[in-house]
Amino acid sequence: MSNNATNQIGLEKADISEVIAKLNGLLSSYHMFYINVRGYHWNVKGEHFFSLHEQFEELYTNLQVEIDEIAERILTLGGTPLHAYSDFAEHTRISEDKNVKDGNSCAQGVVTGLQSLIEEQREVSELAEKAEDQGTADLVDDYIQQQEKLVWMYNAFLAN
Repeated sequence: MSNNATNQIGLEKADISEVIAKLNGLLSSYHMFYINVRGYHWNVKGEHFFSLHEQFEELYTNLQVEIDEIAERILTLGGTPLHAYSDFAEHTRISEDKNVKDGNSCAQGVVTGLQSLIEEQREVSELAEKAEDQGTADLVDDYIQQQEKLVWMYNAFLAN
């Protein structure tokens, strides 16, 4: 099944190289978002501290799993996942959100980060489908569905 033109799972290397690059960008964005959410968890203050503190912990715990799944998908495709903070900072689409303490500001940061991930994942999915990489498309499509619901829920909290 495999030859010099295909990777270990039978996908064309030329087609899949761009998918790997996009996945590494997504991996970088996930890492930056994870760091932001950890900051929200640690630093949130105010009226909704207890509920938000717990929600942020649940979110960053899920992000850890997704980060690992994205890195493993890159490896499955024959690529090498980025793993240095400097690489993440260079390739992310999400900005650092420093010193945010107000609960509403933290929740808005979550919404903004999720919206960015959703947009990036839609691009990855479209590119993966063109490369006949259904595994990658399915992976990010599942994330999109979960994250769209979270956007709705956090916006309901914010009364947006």
